[in-house]
Amino acid sequence: MFDLAELNPSDFDDWQALLALLNRAFAYMEGRIDPPSSLTRMTAQSLREKARDEDLFLFRRNSRPIACLFANEKGTHYYIGKLAVDLDFRGQGLARRLMDAAAQEALRRGLAGLELQTRVELVENQRTFRAMGFGLVGASAHEGYPRATSFTFRRPL
Repeated sequence: MFDLAELNPSDFDDWQALLALLNRAFAYMEGRIDPPSSLTRMTAQSLREKARDEDLFLFRRNSRPIACLFANEKGTHYYIGKLAVDLDFRGQGLARRLMDAAAQEALRRGLAGLELQTRVELVENQRTFRAMGFGLVGASAHEGYPRATSFTFRRPL
């Protein structure tokens, strides 16, 4: 069993391992989403910088990152990004536990809820987020696209 998700762990510095986790977890999107994920432009250094500006929720096993979620305040909501669970640890509730930890932090900050975006093509992600209590609230298009490329979901607290 896993302990509680760590929030901004001060002893974490394996950004290359975190990038590898994200790349493995997001690999199924390659060729499915247009435009490609912003992850394709990320480096270990840019993840380190992201963690300076956003909160990092993390699960580790033997000091190796196995699940993560980034979040930051966006207006009245806590915006969730880069949620990933290592393939070997899926089905154990880690994504839900990360979301619940983010919800607790959002409550602590007095925010109204959680917000996230998922790509239009990723219907399985949309089902997962609905099962976690999120509802569809909007759609948006990446720059240069005449059609919606992402859906926005919110979960009230």
